[in-house]
Amino acid sequence: MAENNVMDKEKYLEEIEDSIRTIGVLTSGGDAPGMNAAIRAVVRRALSKGLKVRGIRRGYHGLLKEEIIDLSARDVSDTIQRGGTILQTARCKSMRTEEGQQKAAAICKKYGIDGLVVIGGDGSFAGAQKLANLGVNTIGVPGTIDLDIACTDYTIGFDTAVNTAMEAIDKVRDTSTSHERCSIIEVMGRDAGYLALWCGIANGAERILMPEEHDFDEQALVQDIMANKKRGKKNYIIINAEGIGDSINMAKRIEEATGIETRATILGHMQRGGSPTCKDRVYASIMGAMAVDLLCQGKTNRVVGYKDGRYVDYDIEEALAMKKTISDYQYNIAKSLAI
Repeated sequence: MAENNVMDKEKYLEEIEDSIRTIGVLTSGGDAPGMNAAIRAVVRRALSKGLKVRGIRRGYHGLLKEEIIDLSARDVSDTIQRGGTILQTARCKSMRTEEGQQKAAAICKKYGIDGLVVIGGDGSFAGAQKLANLGVNTIGVPGTIDLDIACTDYTIGFDTAVNTAMEAIDKVRDTSTSHERCSIIEVMGRDAGYLALWCGIANGAERILMPEEHDFDEQALVQDIMANKKRGKKNYIIINAEGIGDSINMAKRIEEATGIETRATILGHMQRGGSPTCKDRVYASIMGAMAVDLLCQGKTNRVVGYKDGRYVDYDIEEALAMKKTISDYQYNIAKSLAI
C-alpha cells in the first residue's frame, strides 16, 4: 500500500510538471542589483527541466505591448555580474485596471505562458496576484533595494545598494572632517528607512532620519550639532532617508542656525546600479530557481522569501497583508552608538 502511494505521488508530480511547458519571466518596478542573477536562474532552472522560457521586456508595460522573446541558456550568459536588468523594467498604470489585467492574462495565454515569474516589489506582486486570480500561474520573487517586503528578511538588491551607499558616505566623511563640516547625506527609501538605518550604523553617523520616525525635531538636531562642536567634534554626519527629503533646504537652515558650514549630498540612483555583491548573486539565484520549482509543483499565487535562515514561500495575499516596521531595538542601538 505504501509503495502504491509513493508511485501515485510520483505520477501526480510528473503530471504537474507536464502541465507547465513554458515559463515567462519579467522584472517590474524599480531595478535592483541581482535581478539578472534571478533571471538567469529562472531560465537555466527551467531549461534543465525541459521547459521553454520567454522573457518579457519592460515589465507589465512590455507584457501589454507583447514585447516577448524566447530565452536560451546562451542569452543569459555573462549576466550574473551585471547590475540593472537585462529585461529592462517599467511601471505600468494599466495593470491597476481590470481591463489591463484581463488583457495581460489573455496575452500570457496567447503566448502559451503556463507560469509567470515576477521579480519586483509589493506593487509588482499586486499585479501578479491579479493575474493568478485570472488563471495565470504566478510566483513573485522579491527584488527591491528598500528591503520593505514584510514576508522576507532579504530582498534582491539591498545588500549591494547599502554597500554602495556606505562606501560613498565614507568618502563624504573624509572631506567633511577636513573642512569641519556638517554633512547631510540622503539615501533612497521613500517609505522605508532600512537603507538609512544600516548606513547610519555602518558609517557611524551622528543622526539617522527615517520615514518611520514621527517625532523628528530639527531644533533638537541643531542643539546636538552645537553640543558636538563644543566637545571638539570635527564633523557631524546626518543620514537622511528620501522619505524625509528636503536635504538641501535642511542644510541651509542648519548652517544659518549653527554657523557651521553644512552641505547636502544626495546619492540618488547610483544606489540602484553596480555589480551585485556575492550575497545578492547567490540569494537571487536560489530564489529564481525556487520560483521555477514552485510552478512545477503546481503552486501559484505565491511569493518566495527568506525567513529565519530558510528559503520559504507565502501566499501573495498573506504577504501583501503583512506590515514591516523598523526594529526599535536596532534603532535604539544606532542612537546609543552615536553619543
